[in-house]
Amino acid sequence: MVVCIRLARFGCKNRPFYRVLAADSRSPRDGKHLEVLGYYNPLPGQDGGKRMGLNFDRVKYWLSVGAQPSDPVQRILFRAGVLPPPPMLAMAHKGGPRETRLVDPLTGRFVTPKELNNSDQSTSPESAENKSEI
Repeated sequence: MVVCIRLARFGCKNRPFYRVLAADSRSPRDGKHLEVLGYYNPLPGQDGGKRMGLNFDRVKYWLSVGAQPSDPVQRILFRAGVLPPPPMLAMAHKGGPRETRLVDPLTGRFVTPKELNNSDQSTSPESAENKSEI
């Protein structure tokens, strides 16, 4: 049985409310689940913030036994500080092809790979002189 951590939708029409669940990946979205791990309310409250409550001990347990979080849950767990940032790709324009460069989720800027930095150092003037002497 493959366990995934995902959102189940509750609430009224145009007023969504989600529960964070550990469930079998074959069960339907709002169907049978193994455990309720928390809740997420995407609508802003009176203070203007989104409300979220998670049982961090149980979330860490399910992640340790191999449960796979869905993409929205992965973003929620990143905001809560449980998971590292998910890899994001920049989109060129809506519906168009995606950029292949990675984007830093905190700053929104493109991330340059360290391999490019290392290759720039190897083409320094000193190394060019050493290559010409050989």
